[in-house]
Amino acid sequence: MSPHHLCFTEEQVRTLDTSMKMNPPLRTEADRQALIEALVDGTIDCIATDHAPHSAHEKQVPFEQAPMGTTGLESSFAACYTELVRGGRMSLSMLIERMTCGGAIFGLAIPQMTIGESANLVLIDLEQQWHVGDDGYESRSENCAFHGIPLYGRVLLTVADGSVAYRQRSFALSAAPDLPEDQR
Repeated sequence: MSPHHLCFTEEQVRTLDTSMKMNPPLRTEADRQALIEALVDGTIDCIATDHAPHSAHEKQVPFEQAPMGTTGLESSFAACYTELVRGGRMSLSMLIERMTCGGAIFGLAIPQMTIGESANLVLIDLEQQWHVGDDGYESRSENCAFHGIPLYGRVLLTVADGSVAYRQRSFALSAAPDLPEDQR
């Protein structure tokens, strides 16, 4: 399940915005609601970004000629948090489970925090509202279905295998001055 299928319907396709051209295509509001219900009741186990970047020249063509796909990595958590948690459809803990542990059905390791092991974590400001794309994109592509849409839940920092994999441009790692340098 992808964030854009949980947040958008075929109505957005009518604008002929090529960022809304994806496979499977967006469907009706009733279909969208059924997907959300299946996610909530556990019929659908996980949410994946379906990150499908394309260059600007590939997407700046007539709708029928554009390739399928939209970027999703940078907006996935915020889109789902805004729509599902702030929208009252599921708890934050359920969303985190669906976006992390749900991948275990594909044989992916379940994320854990263990003493002595390299950290894997994400720091999120749940109250920060931001407009997708206003600060540019980390991806080489900008074909994001959520471009310009205000969302809540800004990812500030991602640590993968003990190394900073992503840091939001305005987030300072020195925000915890009372910690020793090697623990920041």
